[in-house]
Amino acid sequence: MLRILSSSDRAEMDQLFSRRSARMDEAIAVVRPILDAVESGGDAALLEYAKKFDRLEADTVRIDPAEARAAAEALDDGFRSAVTTASEQIRRYAELQLPEEWTQTVGEGVRLGQAVRPLESVAAYIPGGRYPLPSTVMMTVIPAQVAGVKTVSVASPGPSAETLGTAGLLEVDNVFHMGGAQAIAAFCFGTETVPKAQRIVGPGNIYVAAAKKLLAGDVGIDFVAGPTEILLISADGDPRHLAADMLAQAEHDVDAAAILLTTSQSLAESVAAEVERQLGDLPTAPVARESIRDNSAVVVVESLDEAAEISNRFAPEHLSISDRSLLPKIENAGSVFIGQWSPEAAGDYVSGPNHVLPTAGAAGLRAGLSVLDYVKIISVQELDETGLRRLAGAATTLARAEGLEAHARSIEVRLD
Repeated sequence: MLRILSSSDRAEMDQLFSRRSARMDEAIAVVRPILDAVESGGDAALLEYAKKFDRLEADTVRIDPAEARAAAEALDDGFRSAVTTASEQIRRYAELQLPEEWTQTVGEGVRLGQAVRPLESVAAYIPGGRYPLPSTVMMTVIPAQVAGVKTVSVASPGPSAETLGTAGLLEVDNVFHMGGAQAIAAFCFGTETVPKAQRIVGPGNIYVAAAKKLLAGDVGIDFVAGPTEILLISADGDPRHLAADMLAQAEHDVDAAAILLTTSQSLAESVAAEVERQLGDLPTAPVARESIRDNSAVVVVESLDEAAEISNRFAPEHLSISDRSLLPKIENAGSVFIGQWSPEAAGDYVSGPNHVLPTAGAAGLRAGLSVLDYVKIISVQELDETGLRRLAGAATTLARAEGLEAHARSIEVRLD
């Protein structure tokens, strides 16, 4: 049964909002030798792990592009149409996010600007466990294509027909049957078969997260993902909608969390009852029920201002708010969903913004995956003689204050 708590109960609140431990230290101990083996052994080690853990039967992890194209052709019309619709929305949003190059005169004799360049090679990890996620192929590949990345690779442990077909529809040629820490290592270090990536993106289990955590610095990553979560703020919403949104998150994983903040005790009771009713015929109820019982709750708050403060401290992956008036008070969230017609599930698939989002409070530090993760913004500066003379005094004074005489002289030699 979904718990109903009061925001004044500090012990209960602290327990609810403390992130579940993902046993990261244990996972790191497991994956470290796998990373070392793939770095030193290349394809041979990668194949050994892929056959052991990823149900690989072939003699290579690389899937022939013709196989992906065939999988795309075999997709039923309904699924193909859904991919087309979602892809168009995701692509349009990524195009809107793509930064532009610009040059401006900033003071006499000084032209400043930025150049935008794509990364050369990126890799996307696509989960293939309890719930294969072909939608994640779109969310990770399309922004890379919009950015202009030349080499886009996809890995999945035993990709489903829909995952492989979606990669085929998006014309991804580098698709690999590999998963876990071995896939992350292969993309980080490169092997005879797998191209080295500059950045690895996409969600995964704890072993994928541990591998990304260990290799961050050797390769760029999006973030280290933890259990998924949603926080909802509503004073008078429809209990059916709110319960459905909570269960949509809870069915992901037994460690998932779904939390509703409301000023209404009666709404809290109605939502709790509705959650129980909807669990009755939900196919994923065994997972969702455990998540609802252990990690989820309705919290009755004094005001919507208090709800916003709690939300900002939690920095949820997904945040649902009843109307736009609350948005100015939101400081930390991976993605915000406004109003009853904006269910989080729409964002998972078709709205356009990315569904690869920061968890475990990381939304307080960065946004979700976007086209910005696939480009470099390079600063550009061009001074003429007038500009350099105008700024030379300040520059040389600062250089000498730092004890860097050659810096100062490199400016003065041009002005003698």
